[in-house]
Amino acid sequence: MDYVSALLPPVVMAAFFIALVTVIVKSQGGPNKAKEDAVVDAALARAEAARQADGS
Repeated sequence: MDYVSALLPPVVMAAFFIALVTVIVKSQGGPNKAKEDAVVDAALARAEAARQADGS
């Protein structure tokens, strides 16, 4: 029975890691990508506008 208690934590962590990787891979692209790209573009535009305002 000791081997079961020794193997359980690594097996559980491996299952959670596989689930995490699966969620990350599935969330790439599609409608989420467009939203994330829009947020990044807006942040870059704000930073560029602030940089130009400070420079002139």
